[in-house]
Amino acid sequence: MAKNPITIEVLETLDAIDRRGSFAKAAEELNKATSAVSYAVQKLEEQLGIALFQRQGRRSVLTSAGKLILVEGREILQTTARLANKAKEVATGWEPRISIAIESTQSYPAFFGVLDEFLKAHSTIEIDVCESVLNGGWEALEQGRVDLIVGSPGPVPLQKGYRAIPLACADLVPVVASRHELASIATNPDALQRRLPEVRRVITHDTSVSDITRSAGLSSDGKHFYVQNIDQKVEAIRAGIGVGHLPRLRIQNQLNNGELVELTLNKVSVFEYYLAWKISDKGKGLQLLTQELTAVFGEALISN
Repeated sequence: MAKNPITIEVLETLDAIDRRGSFAKAAEELNKATSAVSYAVQKLEEQLGIALFQRQGRRSVLTSAGKLILVEGREILQTTARLANKAKEVATGWEPRISIAIESTQSYPAFFGVLDEFLKAHSTIEIDVCESVLNGGWEALEQGRVDLIVGSPGPVPLQKGYRAIPLACADLVPVVASRHELASIATNPDALQRRLPEVRRVITHDTSVSDITRSAGLSSDGKHFYVQNIDQKVEAIRAGIGVGHLPRLRIQNQLNNGELVELTLNKVSVFEYYLAWKISDKGKGLQLLTQELTAVFGEALISN
Protein backbone atom coordinates (compact mmCIF):
# COMPACT_ATOMS: atom_id res chain seq x y z
CA MET A 1 0.00 0.00 0.00
CA ALA A 2 1.34 3.42 -0.99
CA LYS A 3 2.28 5.76 1.84
CA ASN A 4 -0.30 8.45 2.54
CA PRO A 5 1.27 11.81 1.58
CA ILE A 6 -1.08 13.77 3.84
CA THR A 7 0.78 14.02 7.12
CA ILE A 8 0.06 15.95 10.31
CA GLU A 9 2.97 18.25 9.47
CA VAL A 10 1.64 19.15 6.03
CA LEU A 11 -1.86 19.73 7.44
CA GLU A 12 -0.37 22.11 10.00
CA THR A 13 1.40 23.87 7.13
CA LEU A 14 -1.82 24.31 5.12
CA ASP A 15 -3.66 25.50 8.23
CA ALA A 16 -0.98 28.10 8.97
CA ILE A 17 -0.94 29.38 5.37
CA ASP A 18 -4.70 29.84 5.40
CA ARG A 19 -4.83 31.51 8.82
CA ARG A 20 -1.84 33.80 8.29
CA GLY A 21 -2.64 34.65 4.67
CA SER A 22 0.74 33.95 3.09
CA PHE A 23 3.53 31.40 2.82
CA ALA A 24 5.98 33.82 4.44
CA LYS A 25 3.84 34.46 7.53
CA ALA A 26 3.07 30.75 7.84
CA ALA A 27 6.80 30.02 7.73
CA GLU A 28 7.36 32.56 10.49
CA GLU A 29 4.73 30.90 12.70
CA LEU A 30 6.08 27.41 12.02
CA ASN A 31 9.67 28.56 12.53
CA LYS A 32 10.63 27.37 9.05
CA ALA A 33 12.10 28.93 5.95
CA THR A 34 9.57 30.14 3.38
CA SER A 35 11.20 27.85 0.84
CA ALA A 36 10.54 24.85 3.12
CA VAL A 37 6.85 25.74 3.35
CA SER A 38 6.61 26.17 -0.43
CA TYR A 39 8.40 22.87 -0.99
CA ALA A 40 6.04 21.01 1.38
CA VAL A 41 3.01 22.28 -0.54
CA GLN A 42 4.59 21.58 -3.93
CA LYS A 43 5.57 18.05 -2.88
CA LEU A 44 2.03 17.29 -1.69
CA GLU A 45 0.59 18.61 -4.96
CA GLU A 46 2.94 16.37 -6.93
CA GLN A 47 2.15 13.29 -4.83
CA LEU A 48 -1.61 13.83 -5.10
CA GLY A 49 -1.50 14.99 -8.70
CA ILE A 50 -3.69 18.02 -7.97
CA ALA A 51 -3.30 21.75 -7.41
CA LEU A 52 -3.91 22.99 -3.88
CA PHE A 53 -3.33 26.68 -4.55
CA GLN A 54 -3.90 28.98 -7.51
CA ARG A 55 -2.66 32.49 -8.16
CA GLN A 56 -5.07 35.42 -7.93
CA GLY A 57 -3.03 38.52 -8.61
CA ARG A 58 -0.29 38.53 -5.99
CA ARG A 59 -2.11 36.15 -3.69
CA SER A 60 -2.22 32.36 -3.58
CA VAL A 61 -5.70 31.03 -2.76
CA LEU A 62 -6.87 27.51 -2.11
CA THR A 63 -8.50 25.56 -4.90
CA SER A 64 -11.67 23.58 -4.24
CA ALA A 65 -9.55 20.50 -3.59
CA GLY A 66 -7.28 22.47 -1.30
CA LYS A 67 -10.25 23.76 0.69
CA LEU A 68 -11.55 20.21 1.12
CA ILE A 69 -8.21 18.99 2.44
CA LEU A 70 -7.97 21.97 4.79
CA VAL A 71 -11.49 21.58 6.23
CA GLU A 72 -11.14 17.81 6.75
CA GLY A 73 -7.55 18.25 7.84
CA ARG A 74 -8.45 20.66 10.61
CA GLU A 75 -10.76 18.05 12.08
CA ILE A 76 -7.83 15.62 12.06
CA LEU A 77 -5.58 18.21 13.75
CA GLN A 78 -8.19 18.81 16.46
CA THR A 79 -8.60 15.07 17.00
CA THR A 80 -4.84 14.48 17.31
CA ALA A 81 -4.49 17.42 19.69
CA ARG A 82 -7.27 16.01 21.88
CA LEU A 83 -5.61 12.59 21.74
CA ALA A 84 -2.29 14.01 22.94
CA ASN A 85 -4.02 15.93 25.72
CA LYS A 86 -6.01 12.89 26.82
CA ALA A 87 -2.85 10.78 26.95
CA LYS A 88 -1.19 13.35 29.22
CA GLU A 89 -4.33 13.53 31.33
CA VAL A 90 -4.42 9.74 31.77
CA ALA A 91 -0.77 9.76 32.80
CA THR A 92 -0.98 12.63 35.31
CA GLY A 93 -4.65 13.29 36.02
CA TRP A 94 -4.12 16.92 34.98
CA GLU A 95 -5.13 17.99 31.49
CA PRO A 96 -2.61 20.26 29.72
CA ARG A 97 -5.32 22.37 28.08
CA ILE A 98 -8.88 23.46 28.91
CA SER A 99 -11.10 25.01 26.24
CA ILE A 100 -13.90 27.27 27.47
CA ALA A 101 -16.83 28.97 25.74
CA ILE A 102 -18.31 31.92 27.60
CA GLU A 103 -21.73 33.28 26.71
CA SER A 104 -21.47 36.80 25.34
CA THR A 105 -23.90 38.24 27.91
CA GLN A 106 -21.86 37.23 30.95
CA SER A 107 -19.55 39.24 33.21
CA TYR A 108 -16.10 39.15 31.63
CA PRO A 109 -14.33 40.82 34.59
CA ALA A 110 -15.63 38.10 36.94
CA PHE A 111 -14.73 35.36 34.48
CA PHE A 112 -11.17 36.47 33.75
CA GLY A 113 -10.61 37.21 37.42
CA VAL A 114 -11.28 33.54 38.22
CA LEU A 115 -8.97 32.42 35.39
CA ASP A 116 -6.19 34.68 36.65
CA GLU A 117 -6.31 33.13 40.12
CA PHE A 118 -6.54 29.62 38.65
CA LEU A 119 -3.50 30.11 36.42
CA LYS A 120 -1.42 31.54 39.27
CA ALA A 121 -1.77 28.15 40.99
CA HIS A 122 -1.64 26.02 37.81
CA SER A 123 0.56 27.89 35.35
CA THR A 124 1.29 24.86 33.14
CA ILE A 125 -2.34 24.48 32.04
CA GLU A 126 -3.15 26.23 28.78
CA ILE A 127 -6.53 27.97 28.57
CA ASP A 128 -8.36 28.54 25.28
CA VAL A 129 -11.36 30.91 25.48
CA CYS A 130 -13.98 31.59 22.82
CA GLU A 131 -17.28 33.46 22.85
CA SER A 132 -20.61 31.71 22.33
CA VAL A 133 -24.18 32.87 21.80
CA LEU A 134 -27.38 30.95 22.67
CA ASN A 135 -27.21 27.37 21.29
CA GLY A 136 -23.60 27.84 20.18
CA GLY A 137 -22.14 26.91 23.56
CA TRP A 138 -24.15 23.69 23.88
CA GLU A 139 -23.21 22.69 20.33
CA ALA A 140 -19.51 23.34 20.96
CA LEU A 141 -19.67 21.22 24.13
CA GLU A 142 -21.44 18.36 22.39
CA GLN A 143 -18.99 18.35 19.48
CA GLY A 144 -15.96 18.37 21.78
CA ARG A 145 -14.73 21.77 20.62
CA VAL A 146 -14.80 23.02 24.22
CA ASP A 147 -14.54 21.33 27.60
CA LEU A 148 -16.59 23.84 29.55
CA ILE A 149 -19.33 26.37 28.84
CA VAL A 150 -19.99 29.35 31.08
CA GLY A 151 -23.35 31.08 31.04
CA SER A 152 -25.06 29.25 28.18
CA PRO A 153 -28.83 29.78 28.37
CA GLY A 154 -31.28 27.04 29.25
CA PRO A 155 -32.90 24.71 28.85
CA VAL A 156 -30.14 22.16 29.39
CA PRO A 157 -30.14 19.57 26.57
CA LEU A 158 -31.32 16.22 27.91
CA GLN A 159 -29.55 12.84 27.70
CA LYS A 160 -26.24 14.37 26.62
CA GLY A 161 -24.24 13.38 29.70
CA TYR A 162 -23.82 16.97 30.93
CA ARG A 163 -23.30 18.22 34.46
CA ALA A 164 -24.99 21.62 34.57
CA ILE A 165 -25.00 24.14 37.41
CA PRO A 166 -27.33 27.16 37.30
CA LEU A 167 -25.68 30.56 37.54
CA ALA A 168 -27.14 33.82 38.77
CA CYS A 169 -29.29 35.43 36.09
CA ALA A 170 -27.61 38.12 34.09
CA ASP A 171 -29.45 41.42 34.27
CA LEU A 172 -30.43 41.99 30.64
CA VAL A 173 -32.26 45.22 29.95
CA PRO A 174 -34.10 46.39 26.81
CA VAL A 175 -32.57 49.65 25.64
CA VAL A 176 -32.43 52.19 22.82
CA ALA A 177 -30.21 55.15 22.12
CA SER A 178 -31.42 58.44 23.55
CA ARG A 179 -31.72 59.73 19.98
CA HIS A 180 -34.02 56.84 18.97
CA GLU A 181 -37.71 57.54 18.43
CA LEU A 182 -38.70 55.10 21.20
CA ALA A 183 -36.73 57.06 23.80
CA SER A 184 -39.56 59.57 24.12
CA ILE A 185 -41.98 56.83 25.26
CA ALA A 186 -39.44 54.71 27.17
CA THR A 187 -41.50 54.78 30.38
CA ASN A 188 -44.85 54.11 28.71
CA PRO A 189 -45.18 50.29 28.49
CA ASP A 190 -48.48 50.32 26.62
CA ALA A 191 -47.19 52.69 23.94
CA LEU A 192 -43.98 50.65 23.68
CA GLN A 193 -45.87 47.40 23.13
CA ARG A 194 -47.75 48.98 20.24
CA ARG A 195 -44.62 50.35 18.62
CA LEU A 196 -42.14 47.48 19.16
CA PRO A 197 -43.33 45.32 16.21
CA GLU A 198 -42.45 48.18 13.87
CA VAL A 199 -38.98 48.81 15.28
CA ARG A 200 -35.75 47.19 14.08
CA ARG A 201 -34.28 44.63 16.50
CA VAL A 202 -30.51 44.36 16.92
CA ILE A 203 -29.73 40.64 17.30
CA THR A 204 -26.51 38.81 18.12
CA HIS A 205 -25.98 35.82 15.80
CA ASP A 206 -26.43 32.42 17.43
CA THR A 207 -22.98 30.79 17.13
CA SER A 208 -24.58 27.38 16.58
CA VAL A 209 -23.73 25.96 13.16
CA SER A 210 -25.52 22.63 12.84
CA ASP A 211 -28.16 22.94 15.59
CA ILE A 212 -31.29 25.01 15.16
CA THR A 213 -30.36 28.60 15.88
CA ARG A 214 -32.53 30.81 18.01
CA SER A 215 -32.85 34.32 19.39
CA ALA A 216 -34.03 35.56 22.74
CA GLY A 217 -35.57 38.67 24.22
CA LEU A 218 -37.93 40.94 22.34
CA SER A 219 -40.57 39.84 19.84
CA SER A 220 -39.24 38.35 16.60
CA ASP A 221 -41.62 40.54 14.60
CA GLY A 222 -40.39 43.43 12.49
CA LYS A 223 -37.03 44.27 10.95
CA HIS A 224 -33.75 42.69 12.07
CA PHE A 225 -30.13 43.85 12.20
CA TYR A 226 -27.60 41.09 12.96
CA VAL A 227 -24.21 41.45 14.64
CA GLN A 228 -21.50 38.99 15.71
CA ASN A 229 -21.04 39.81 19.39
CA ILE A 230 -22.25 41.93 22.30
CA ASP A 231 -19.69 44.68 21.71
CA GLN A 232 -21.05 45.16 18.19
CA LYS A 233 -24.59 45.07 19.53
CA VAL A 234 -23.82 47.81 22.04
CA GLU A 235 -22.38 50.03 19.31
CA ALA A 236 -25.25 49.34 16.91
CA ILE A 237 -27.82 50.32 19.54
CA ARG A 238 -25.78 53.36 20.58
CA ALA A 239 -25.79 54.44 16.93
CA GLY A 240 -29.60 54.37 16.93
CA ILE A 241 -29.97 51.41 14.55
CA GLY A 242 -32.50 49.60 16.70
CA VAL A 243 -33.57 48.15 20.02
CA GLY A 244 -32.32 45.14 21.97
CA HIS A 245 -31.44 43.57 25.31
CA LEU A 246 -27.98 44.26 26.71
CA PRO A 247 -26.24 43.17 29.95
CA ARG A 248 -26.57 45.98 32.46
CA LEU A 249 -22.95 45.46 33.55
CA ARG A 250 -21.73 46.31 30.05
CA ILE A 251 -23.76 49.50 29.65
CA GLN A 252 -24.16 50.98 33.13
CA ASN A 253 -22.06 54.02 32.24
CA GLN A 254 -24.14 54.72 29.12
CA LEU A 255 -27.32 54.36 31.16
CA ASN A 256 -25.96 56.72 33.81
CA ASN A 257 -24.98 59.43 31.34
CA GLY A 258 -28.22 59.13 29.37
CA GLU A 259 -26.64 57.88 26.15
CA LEU A 260 -28.80 54.75 26.38
CA VAL A 261 -32.36 54.63 27.71
CA GLU A 262 -33.92 51.60 29.41
CA LEU A 263 -37.37 50.66 28.15
CA THR A 264 -40.12 49.93 30.66
CA LEU A 265 -42.00 46.89 29.34
CA ASN A 266 -45.00 45.07 30.78
CA LYS A 267 -43.35 41.71 30.14
CA VAL A 268 -40.09 41.13 31.98
CA SER A 269 -37.76 38.62 30.31
CA VAL A 270 -36.12 36.11 32.66
CA PHE A 271 -33.14 34.16 31.38
CA GLU A 272 -31.56 31.07 32.97
CA TYR A 273 -27.85 30.46 32.48
CA TYR A 274 -25.66 27.44 33.19
CA LEU A 275 -22.12 26.33 33.78
CA ALA A 276 -21.80 22.91 32.12
CA TRP A 277 -19.34 20.21 31.14
CA LYS A 278 -19.43 16.55 30.18
CA ILE A 279 -19.62 14.15 33.12
CA SER A 280 -17.11 11.92 31.33
CA ASP A 281 -14.43 14.65 31.55
CA LYS A 282 -12.66 13.95 34.82
CA GLY A 283 -9.48 16.02 34.53
CA LYS A 284 -8.35 17.51 37.83
CA GLY A 285 -7.93 20.96 36.29
CA LEU A 286 -11.48 21.05 34.94
CA GLN A 287 -12.90 19.84 38.25
CA LEU A 288 -11.06 22.53 40.18
CA LEU A 289 -11.87 25.29 37.71
CA THR A 290 -15.59 24.49 37.72
CA GLN A 291 -15.59 24.68 41.52
CA GLU A 292 -13.91 28.08 41.47
CA LEU A 293 -16.22 29.41 38.77
CA THR A 294 -19.29 28.15 40.62
CA ALA A 295 -18.16 29.78 43.86
CA VAL A 296 -16.91 33.11 42.50
CA PHE A 297 -18.56 33.74 39.17
CA GLY A 298 -22.13 33.47 40.39
CA GLU A 299 -21.40 35.66 43.40
CA ALA A 300 -19.83 38.30 41.17
CA LEU A 301 -22.92 38.37 38.99
CA ILE A 302 -25.22 38.71 41.99
CA SER A 303 -23.15 41.42 43.67
CA ASN A 304 -23.02 43.51 40.52
